[in-house]
Amino acid sequence: MSANLLQPEKIEIVDFKIIKGQINSPFDFEEEKVQGHNFNVNFELGFNIPDKLIKADFSVNVETKSEKEDGEEAIGAFSFVYVFYVDNIEELTKLEKDNTVTINPSLGNALAAITYSTSRGILMTRFQGTALSNFILPVINPNKLIE
Repeated sequence: MSANLLQPEKIEIVDFKIIKGQINSPFDFEEEKVQGHNFNVNFELGFNIPDKLIKADFSVNVETKSEKEDGEEAIGAFSFVYVFYVDNIEELTKLEKDNTVTINPSLGNALAAITYSTSRGILMTRFQGTALSNFILPVINPNKLIE
């Protein structure tokens, strides 16, 4: 069977933590002046192949873009850690000579999709009632996270 046809048999979230969750909003911030948001995300994987575990670190930073140029913007910074159990991890990863791990694209896609969509939902609820309430992470192709 070709490595490209292999699929994860079982992926399970075995641990999850929000390790950072911060929203800074100036006292006099005017939400009606928000015209948009700047944001960036970071996604990194770590591997424990003998225990069939993969750790996904995902962070998001968001800043409002307002009409007034001299005012302070509202900022949100969140970091999440997910630990996944992958039943057939040996078939979907390869330890290279330089100790890096090559991951099967279907596994990378699944991990990125689960991490991103779960974090997206959490952020929607955390931002409610704040200066960032109108921000939502856009729907993306999860492969962009693992490039």
